Amino acid sequence: MPPVSVPPIEELVAPPAWRTLEFISDLHLHASEPAKFEAWRRYMAETRADAVFILGDLFEVWVGDDAASEPGFDADCAGVLQAASRLRPVFFMHGNRDFLVGEGLMQASGVTLLDDPTVLDFAGQRWLLTHGDQLCLEDTDYLKFRAEVRDPKWRQTMLAHPLVERRAMAKSLRERSAARHAAAKEVYGEVDEAAAAAWLEAADARTMIHGHTHRPREHALPGGRERIVLADWDEARDGSPGELLRLDASGARRVPIS
Repeated sequence: MPPVSVPPIEELVAPPAWRTLEFISDLHLHASEPAKFEAWRRYMAETRADAVFILGDLFEVWVGDDAASEPGFDADCAGVLQAASRLRPVFFMHGNRDFLVGEGLMQASGVTLLDDPTVLDFAGQRWLLTHGDQLCLEDTDYLKFRAEVRDPKWRQTMLAHPLVERRAMAKSLRERSAARHAAAKEVYGEVDEAAAAAWLEAADARTMIHGHTHRPREHALPGGRERIVLADWDEARDGSPGELLRLDASGARRVPIS
């Protein structure tokens, strides 16, 4: 297992006017699941939160920002983000599926890209935000893959391929991923508790909010710290509600999407 290390931690100070924040992750939006897309579109349009934070894996796959320049599902998603950001601040953090989201999409949609990790100063408390994949230390194969695809040279090479080729590559990867999901009992890694505690200590934060593991629950950590795991939106595939995490002066609570 790799040694525990703490990456640079950026900081975001919430404006005094913010009263309610909402967090979502792991929607894995894809054209093959229109009900989930519609649930997300409706939520982004109707939420009354002062800001929305998307902590990774909004998309099942993102092959490059130029995909949104053509009519279709990617352009529809970009349109939802643009409409939502006109109503309130929207923040996006890369996940392990949508790491090719770039500044082009962010600027066009008015969304702010967050570094992973980022500590949020809100309501008199520091909240450490991360997608969570970096903390799954036992998943060494994935961490090697992550280091490779996050390299700027790999990204540049990948995006140099024509869009049609990138879409074909993404389709093949998605099919292989689906096959692994069908065959494996445990698909997603679990966060290393010692690493999570080390990150929180370095950030001078009590609570970590993350996604990735698809195991929504609260975990108590040493020193009175905790980590809160966001829910995926698999339930929204058939039109039933997903779930968000709402944060205000009273703390954090889970809320079903209405």
